[in-house]
Amino acid sequence: MAKKVLVIGEVRDGELRNVSYEAVAAGKEVADGGEVVGVLLGEDVSGLADSLIHYGADRVIVVNHADLKTYTTDAYQQALLQVLDVENPEGVLLGHTSLGKDVSPRLAMKLGAGLISDAISVEMDGGDAVFTRPIYSGKAFEKKKVNDGVLFATIRPNNIVPLEKDESRSGDVSTLTVDLKDLRTVIKDVVRKATGGVDLSEAKVIVAGGRGVKGKEGFEPLQELADLLGGAVGASRGACDADYCDYALQIGQTGKVVTPDLYIAVGLSGAIQHLAGMSNSKVIVAINKDPEAPIFEVADYGIVGDLFEIIPILTEELKSALVSN
Repeated sequence: MAKKVLVIGEVRDGELRNVSYEAVAAGKEVADGGEVVGVLLGEDVSGLADSLIHYGADRVIVVNHADLKTYTTDAYQQALLQVLDVENPEGVLLGHTSLGKDVSPRLAMKLGAGLISDAISVEMDGGDAVFTRPIYSGKAFEKKKVNDGVLFATIRPNNIVPLEKDESRSGDVSTLTVDLKDLRTVIKDVVRKATGGVDLSEAKVIVAGGRGVKGKEGFEPLQELADLLGGAVGASRGACDADYCDYALQIGQTGKVVTPDLYIAVGLSGAIQHLAGMSNSKVIVAINKDPEAPIFEVADYGIVGDLFEIIPILTEELKSALVSN
């Protein structure tokens, strides 16, 4: 049965995050031949509407408001509730990001609806959208569906392949004026810590360091390797606790959950808390001098040796290979 599905696009630094396009692809599946409507919130985001349409949205609703320039729970919740009231969709999809994890349960609660969080795939079964999500720190998977009311779901980045971009697609772009009242949070300034150019949660390649890197300077060759591969640098909690790097890089049960195409674990023992954040990576390469390190149990490829010798050699070999290609 055809459905109307709203996909909330997430804007960061004037650009749409890639998970927005992944959510559109999931939305096409859930709509089952129905309509996928993109929603953009911000201060001046109309210029991004066509991009959502090129990736599969049938039309886009733009909500421009000064109080939506930077995400706050109050403003986004109020604005989205007004969009939902106008559109009355059967489904709502967001990225499983800080924004999505914060606002989706609030919206679902307000509407008395079911929420499926952190989905990694979706399939149709007799007209019902069935989502797969990892449980028990990625050791098992469950399939869930919402039996009644509006469906809310968040999509884990890097798991659902976006539709092929088609710049010939066209669709209606409309604006909606919202009334935001009694906001309890006002953003005066935003201060960001520099963590590299590639978003860790959406990176296709991640080079992650643990306590084995022995210090802040130990992350420098990891950054060089990550830059060479167009990836991002991550870290274990142990490395963050030791003040080798900022907590913004932390991957694991109490950090970010990532699913890159390639995960290079350097000087990481593979504690269960860390594995919870990266064990679903498509290819895992482990570099550790301890042959008994637990990380080798989940790795597709392993190198036993001194990381301070291996990483420079690996970087130089990759440079040569990339140049020759």
